[in-house]
Amino acid sequence: MVKAVVADETQLNLAEDRLSQSGLTSQVGLVIGKLSSTLDRGFVYDLVPTPPNDAGEPACSLIETTTATFKDDKKKGSKPKSQAADSSTLAIDRDWVAEHARQVSRMLLGGMKVVGIYVWISDTSFKNSTITLCQTVKGVAEAAPVLETDYDKRLLIHISYSPRRWTCRNCVLSSNITSSSIRPCDFKMGRVLSSLRTFRCTYNFNLSFPICHENASNTSTLSSILRHGISVHAKELRSANALIDGNLVVNEEPCTTDDLHEVELLLPFMKNTQAEACSQMDVVGVLMFSGSVCSFAYLNSKEPVSQAVADIKDDIIRSLQSRLDIICDEADEDLGLVDDDGGEASQEKLPEKPVSKLVPSLLRKTCNLAFPRRVFIPWLAGTFICDYLQPSEKLEVLKDHCVELMSMETPTDTSAILQPEIEAPSVIAKSFWDVAVLGHSASSFSVEKNRMIDTSGVDNSRENIKSINFNILAAVFFLLLSIFVGFVLLKRS
Repeated sequence: MVKAVVADETQLNLAEDRLSQSGLTSQVGLVIGKLSSTLDRGFVYDLVPTPPNDAGEPACSLIETTTATFKDDKKKGSKPKSQAADSSTLAIDRDWVAEHARQVSRMLLGGMKVVGIYVWISDTSFKNSTITLCQTVKGVAEAAPVLETDYDKRLLIHISYSPRRWTCRNCVLSSNITSSSIRPCDFKMGRVLSSLRTFRCTYNFNLSFPICHENASNTSTLSSILRHGISVHAKELRSANALIDGNLVVNEEPCTTDDLHEVELLLPFMKNTQAEACSQMDVVGVLMFSGSVCSFAYLNSKEPVSQAVADIKDDIIRSLQSRLDIICDEADEDLGLVDDDGGEASQEKLPEKPVSKLVPSLLRKTCNLAFPRRVFIPWLAGTFICDYLQPSEKLEVLKDHCVELMSMETPTDTSAILQPEIEAPSVIAKSFWDVAVLGHSASSFSVEKNRMIDTSGVDNSRENIKSINFNILAAVFFLLLSIFVGFVLLKRS
């Protein structure tokens, strides 16, 4: 539990002005910030209002219970209590707020999280709605989990307009929500965003995930295999050492300079997963995933630099997972089938389901699936947020995403938007019939660019081993032949 929370004064003053001028009697939204276990503090960067739902209705509203209380009391033959005159409670569309949190969390970079909710209501309405608010906080926490550490608490910020004041509380995410689930904590405003340190990392990866026979069943889809592979690699990535500006991170000292700091991750030498997989009798293929992820992380000036490394790793993992989630969320995803020679698209009828739901063991053609690419959009005080674009999408679609989810405008100058990932990673699935039945060599399959996934057979490695053995024998033969010829020529001379 954080003992104190520091909020960015500039952003919260803007939020208060916006709310006071809106004329609204209630509003709910997300708290963007960070919960630091090392400092035992919370930091608030901004408040983002939850937009109206698909039906155009607000995410929350006040319900006056005076009428209902009067009718109930009338049936019982008693008079309504005097305090019923001010007994309004807050009704919240919890599922919609949670969905908003899920989508916003994709846009946040390392060191930035959805750490709770805020609510704009009177003191009396707040006291009447504590259970509803705690349930909403819990739903947001489940939709946008903090991966770095297992926090069981989130923030609940109350902006009261009667009387006007700010309060912040810790909300305990227990299974049994009660009025005691929220506990007060110190809250103050100060310089937060302007004191952040920026770290950047370009992470190049080339991963191989063995596909076992039992995993190649009709229920194992390309997306499920890839999701499991990413989770396995996440454990390896978290144990990696790091260089910051060329220096190995070995201490817990804070970062003292404002410059952009470059991070390089050092993974330990790993066994050749593909070769090891090929030695397994129950392996029918290997899922290969390679590409590059550009990552940013923001660190408070009092936090140790090791926290920046942890935030970078967390951002890389979340970015990979977010791209896969976006692919799976696309209901009308196109399926691209090409022939073995990489020629024109196959004329056979396309399946009625997206590539991510295809079963690799049933594929008869090579499937191409482009991963969304990450772009970075200027946000507050020199920081960035991110969004993901499908290969067919242009920068114009960012405007709708930013307005709806982050309540902000995109810059009119598109040159301010960073696009380090010019080419999107792709998912490529090689036909398992070629691997398991026909035994075609994977060497005939060329990997396009450097950001893609393909499933290729274990027979390729066996053929490579045979080829290596033949080359060794040939070399020995020619060496012996050379010695023999030299001996003969020397004897004649």
